[in-house]
Formats: sequence, structure tokens, C-alpha cells
Amino acid sequence: MTGLDDIDRELIALLRDNARTPVAALAKKLKVARGTVQNRLARLERDGVIVGYTVRLKPQVEGQRIRALMTIEVEGKRAPDVLRSLRGDPHVAALHTTNGRWDIVAELQAESLEEFNRVLGAIRLLDGIAHTETNILLCTHKL
Repeated sequence: MTGLDDIDRELIALLRDNARTPVAALAKKLKVARGTVQNRLARLERDGVIVGYTVRLKPQVEGQRIRALMTIEVEGKRAPDVLRSLRGDPHVAALHTTNGRWDIVAELQAESLEEFNRVLGAIRLLDGIAHTETNILLCTHKL
């Protein structure tokens, strides 16, 4: 995040913790005027630093949804192609590039084991994927 000062970074950290924190409370925590927070939020949104706000649910609320981490080894320099293909899949909740043995980590979700099996099969057939390894997430202990 280039071009951000310490107040911007602190504001973003507070929003990551709770994006519904009132502007007045953010101003108090940052020790700045409420107008300063409003102006910074508007600038961060306008500049595309903040692209949206979301809701995080407890895993128990998600019911029987299957969640997993798939590590992916990409053939040669095909990572951009693979990432583009995975971005369009509604079963891919998040994508991370990484170093080491695996090139990409994909967070997957499905409503049933049958659907999960179809998702895995489709992803493994994507051009540019050399190898994958998938681990189903059994229980979340901290969000």
C-alpha cells in the first residue's frame, strides 16, 4: 500500500477488525477529527484502496458447507492464466500466490461432497496446472 501514511494504515487496520465501527469511534481511536476520518475514507474508496466492505460469518452459521485449501503447482510461467481461470469460479473464495513448493493456494467452498468432487475435478483439468493437493478444513479455531 504505497502512498499511505500511518493514519491511513491504522484506519485500514481498524476497519479490517470491524468495518462497521462508527466514524466517531474511529476518530476517537485515531485521535483525529471526525471529518478527517470521513475525508480519508472517501479518498481511500475513490482511489480504489478500499474496494468494498464485507461480512464475516462464524463457520457454524455456514452449515454443512465444505471448505478446503488447494495448493497448486503451475506449469512454467502459466500462473497468470491459471489465476484468471480460477477467479471466475464461484467455488473459489480466495486466491493467494506463494513461494516454495506450491505456486497458488486456493480457498474452495462447496455445498456438498458431490459438488466438492466436481469442483476439484474441474480445477485439476485447467490448462497450466501441473499438480494439486487439497486439504478439507475440518474446524476453525480462530477467525
